[in-house]
Amino acid sequence: MFTIFDGLREVTMGAVALRLALTFLCGALIGLEREFKRRPAGFRTHILICVGAAMTTMTGQYLFLSEGYYTDMARLGAQVIAGIGFIGAGTIIVTRRNQIKGLTTAAGLWTSAIVGLAIGAGFYEGGLIAALLVLLSELVFSKLEYRFMARQPELNVYMEFRSRSVLENLFEELKKDNIKVRNMEISRTRENDVVNSSAIFTLRFPTLLEPKTVLEKVRNMDGIYLIEEL
Repeated sequence: MFTIFDGLREVTMGAVALRLALTFLCGALIGLEREFKRRPAGFRTHILICVGAAMTTMTGQYLFLSEGYYTDMARLGAQVIAGIGFIGAGTIIVTRRNQIKGLTTAAGLWTSAIVGLAIGAGFYEGGLIAALLVLLSELVFSKLEYRFMARQPELNVYMEFRSRSVLENLFEELKKDNIKVRNMEISRTRENDVVNSSAIFTLRFPTLLEPKTVLEKVRNMDGIYLIEEL
């Protein structure tokens, strides 16, 4: 461990101020990236969660060390880890077409709480390193992920069509262009004695093929009422 923090591991006024300042900074940095991407939980939400988690840990320490209560100092922090799931779940959205959004934001909120608990407990090194790793994954690794996906582009598609024969014709056309179909889900609904068919699937394109061109071609096929990217 770093010796620079040795005098700040006790629950003193200076240590409390430093822990809250560090958790404020870590929460702000993590939340700022989410704010730029217009996510539901952004700048202020991450700050509040990180600072609140730190206060929870320090409250447990204060009750045990200063007030003499015979209690488990980690018990309050354990409730934070479980309870943060409710806030994280609020950022996860399942669209009407079964697309899931918000998982990264929910994971970031959960990790922000852990960072707050660590720094609040005086584990400065672990909390700061964890915050840096979160920023690294959200700022740097996300770009690497997008770059990798661009080399083998995949597209999640929602389509409404007339009948099974239309689907078979579509697969034949896609096969000619060496496009692979994966993870298909087909659903049928009946309304006023009319059966409506829809499908959600993933298309994997060859490197040199432009997905937009293929979608325009599919839209013009007979029997396909709607096709769009999810």
